[in-house]
Amino acid sequence: MSRRPEEASRRNGAEGSAAGVALEVLELLEVLWSQGETVSTAPLSSSQVRVLYVLEREGVVNLRTLAEKLDSMPSSVSRMCDRLQAVGFIDRGHNPSDRRELELRLSRRGASYLRAFRARREQVLRELLGKMTPTEQTMLVRGLSGIRTVAGAGSPREETDASVTESA
Repeated sequence: MSRRPEEASRRNGAEGSAAGVALEVLELLEVLWSQGETVSTAPLSSSQVRVLYVLEREGVVNLRTLAEKLDSMPSSVSRMCDRLQAVGFIDRGHNPSDRRELELRLSRRGASYLRAFRARREQVLRELLGKMTPTEQTMLVRGLSGIRTVAGAGSPREETDASVTESA
């Protein structure tokens, strides 16, 4: 059941607007990326993937710090970590200086999952970007860089992310 882009933007009340087009692209990417995840041994929610990203970037953190980084309740983050530990994507251990405090870190399996996860997404993006002209790619990089700047959120892999779009 395929809709034309203009039907989707009318549905969102944002026909032709930057927000409407961005929303359509995000929805399309979610669909394309989820198609590749069906072959994965352990598909994760976007919140669980965010946990892995934070642990990759930060190294070892306690639950309170992780919850702050995710802007979530510690109890919710704890349940997510339980599930991620059950599939072997994170390791928990006691802080050597305070045995009451648990430390969380990305496991080797979690790091491997993130590499494969990114590779699947990058493949989809490369295929799409390969159909765009160099001028369109440059405009896209400018626009996405602007969004990243105003959102105040640096990418966990800024240097790599930029090289992906430049080399596609």
